[in-house]
Amino acid sequence: MTPIRVLVVDDDPLIAEAHRAYTQKVEGFVVAGVAHTAREAMTRLRADHVDLVLLDLNLPDKHGLEIARALRSAGSGTDVLAVTSNRDIAMIRQAVALGVTHYLLKPFTFAAFRDKLDRYAQYRRQLAGSAEVAAQHEVDRVFATLRGAPADTLPKGLDPHTFDLILGALRAAAPGGLSATEVATRTGTSRVTARRYLEHLADAARVVRNPRYGGPGRPEVEYRPAPTGNQGP
Repeated sequence: MTPIRVLVVDDDPLIAEAHRAYTQKVEGFVVAGVAHTAREAMTRLRADHVDLVLLDLNLPDKHGLEIARALRSAGSGTDVLAVTSNRDIAMIRQAVALGVTHYLLKPFTFAAFRDKLDRYAQYRRQLAGSAEVAAQHEVDRVFATLRGAPADTLPKGLDPHTFDLILGALRAAAPGGLSATEVATRTGTSRVTARRYLEHLADAARVVRNPRYGGPGRPEVEYRPAPTGNQGP
């Protein structure tokens, strides 16, 4: 997957460098640049592609949320993770209203920082590769990922990332269907693993099973996404 490009914005050079170093240690992320003022941050955002801004709110020339407001006004898809010592409830409400995806209070540990970035990366994976979601179940899971709340419940041993891979493979093949072997090939999983997830999806009415004839002996089972109106939670 393409690395997530991050702009670090903090007026304190030592803190900015620490955040840059932290970001570089998280797999899947790369630092696109560092800015120490709102003006410098906006210049970099106009000149380069950035997926995520690690944004200090107390900047010397302008409040950090003005950057978030400018991004939203411009229709930018760049996300913002506020990194601040500001604990004011009104400020938190304003950050949420401006679409800030996370609010991380200083001081924090690397583990807490990494958790926020890992959740953000998972959030992006869930939204990649599909123009729409098929059911409320998937919307809830996306929001739960950012909140850190429990996502939709899967049976023990089933992984949400593998679940998304397999469901994505079926959608890519629609309106046709795929066998467990074909799904395994497309997702890099074993046939046994693919079949386990496919059977869970079938039991939840997310996919339908159909026999596939064409050779001697027992017909192969083919799975395809259920019609949208028939999908389970």
